[in-house]
Amino acid sequence: MSCSRTISIAVGCGKVYIRASKHQFLRPLLSYATVTSTKCGERCAHTQVLTKNLEYITNEKDQIKVDPKTMKLTKKRDKPICIMLSWLMARRKHTLKYANLYLEEGFDVVTVSIKPWQLMWPKKGAQMIGWDILRLMAANDTSFMVHGFSVGGYVWSEALVHATKDLNKYQPALDRVTAQVWDSVADITAVTIGVPLALFPDRPVLQKMVKGFLEFYLFVFRYIATKHYKLASETYYATPCRAPCLFLLSSTDPVGAERNIRNACEGWRKMGIKCTWQCWDRSAHLNHYLKHPAEYVRLVKKHIRDNLPQAEQREADTVQRRATA
Repeated sequence: MSCSRTISIAVGCGKVYIRASKHQFLRPLLSYATVTSTKCGERCAHTQVLTKNLEYITNEKDQIKVDPKTMKLTKKRDKPICIMLSWLMARRKHTLKYANLYLEEGFDVVTVSIKPWQLMWPKKGAQMIGWDILRLMAANDTSFMVHGFSVGGYVWSEALVHATKDLNKYQPALDRVTAQVWDSVADITAVTIGVPLALFPDRPVLQKMVKGFLEFYLFVFRYIATKHYKLASETYYATPCRAPCLFLLSSTDPVGAERNIRNACEGWRKMGIKCTWQCWDRSAHLNHYLKHPAEYVRLVKKHIRDNLPQAEQREADTVQRRATA
């Protein structure tokens, strides 16, 4: 069942705010980030739940629902959709900050979330989420962009695994992905490093305990979980999605390790995929936007406009439609 509600994203005075339709007060969305520094004002974004893990965000007032059997949207979209794959335990207010980058460029956004149990039990969790993503892309004839964070790379890989089982059917959907952005993408084989940090970022003792448990879990359940992680990792490196990619990472990130990401980048380049590389010297896992906001925005928007040259015109048309409405 789909549901709908309206939020407002206000940008001004160096802060971003979120306001729900039922509450007329403003509270900070992320006080340290200025989503856009060239204008102040308020952008109305409508968010609608598609599934337990997929949420649709648009600047338009359309009521968007999805057929759960086919994942076809009830209304055909005349704009591209960004599939935004969140990190583990991501807070909604933080993903909205990134979503706003794409709303400004004339996109709709589908955010994809994942819970720890869905990561640890792939057949009932991550694989089902990946299947919904792939069906959504195949059922709706529009262009897509993929922007993933950390373990979101694994969720995307599970969608790719499904696609490789029937490329005749699903390759056209993957071919409609015009660009990819991977921020701190984590190889799922590094799950014993990333999950403890996500669950207990400031508790090293608990991190060590969780890491020990995960190592035991991966050994005991090697035929239930570990084998799926390995297949997903292999599929990510040999991706059937050939869209140009922007890698955003740090040389000091133990989760989104530079060595693993460089292997993916070099392998993709050999396959003919255009890759752009941005590796900061010191920037914590998933903190690149916080630490380098202006450069981050510039890189992402340049990547969008280099690969979707009509993006600026779409946004200008959207602004004009609002002004005359």
